[in-house]
Amino acid sequence: MLETARSKRNNKKKKNNSKGILFIILIIFSILLILIYYKNVLMAVSAEWPADVNIQIPSGSSSSKIASILKEEGLIKNELIFKIAVKKFKADGNLKAGTYTLSTGMNVDDIIHELSKGGKNENVVKFTIPEGYEIRQMADKLSEEGFVDKEKFLELTSDKKYFQDKFPILEELKDGQSLEGFLYPSTYEIYIDSSEEDIISKMLSQFIKVYEEEIKPNIGDMDLSFNEIVTLASIIEREGKLDEEMELISAVFHNRLNQNMALQSCATVQYVLGERKEVLSEKDTQIESDFNTYIHLGLPPAPIASPGKKSLIAAINPAEVDYLYFRTKEDGTGAHTFSRTYEEHLNANPNK
Repeated sequence: MLETARSKRNNKKKKNNSKGILFIILIIFSILLILIYYKNVLMAVSAEWPADVNIQIPSGSSSSKIASILKEEGLIKNELIFKIAVKKFKADGNLKAGTYTLSTGMNVDDIIHELSKGGKNENVVKFTIPEGYEIRQMADKLSEEGFVDKEKFLELTSDKKYFQDKFPILEELKDGQSLEGFLYPSTYEIYIDSSEEDIISKMLSQFIKVYEEEIKPNIGDMDLSFNEIVTLASIIEREGKLDEEMELISAVFHNRLNQNMALQSCATVQYVLGERKEVLSEKDTQIESDFNTYIHLGLPPAPIASPGKKSLIAAINPAEVDYLYFRTKEDGTGAHTFSRTYEEHLNANPNK
């Protein structure tokens, strides 16, 4: 009887073990099936016969909404698996709105990659303002491209008062001072219905961002105001052609300021004339204006153009040299010859 009972227990144990092994096998088999299914679902809907599909992802769409759009357009096989893949690639929140041309031959990885790059937004347009542009040039360019009313743009940029409440840093400028020099030169994306105020605000915001991040923390003990730094940077921008010379040009002007010498910048006279003449006449250099640095010592009262980042940095980081003069080389490179004395400067002129 004892043997029989033991035998029954062993048989029961063997059956339980068999069931356990079978259960494990079923689990493993199920996992393998899920993995195969998951891998299959990640593959292209139609790799052999791909077709382009144009889709629109609305602004603010969640990954669930995007998955629904993709499934409805026949670009993915399963919405849940798509959302899992999005989380796996840590792309949740990075999928961008816009218009896309995707293909049924793209796998889920490819689709996520494209949606992360961003598509074309039919409501967004771009414009570019080159470094060294004056406000009048910006007005001409933006009006020609259909983004602004020229007169309204010029009016709004003619006095800081229109934007001082929104940008308190402008309080440091003189009463009635224009925004010349403070509209940052760059490429911008704007909505097609953006107003002149919107565009100016965007450019001011970018300028302040660059100034606060790149310039203000590095001023040190330099005795120049906010307006003076931007003014000097604008002259450097207009005088310099090569990035590697910006700090040398800055040094010349700093050295002249320190020695109470006139800056004698042709760019300031060109600003007064309203045209960029290649060669200034003696009469040009004697034109009466606070901006004419041939007849007035120190910096002009305000910037003469919009400086880029390199010019702004150069204004507070002059090279450690004792140059007082520079002259454009006549080799077409835009490079300059720098001199310490007036005699050297004259001898540097190939026409002398």
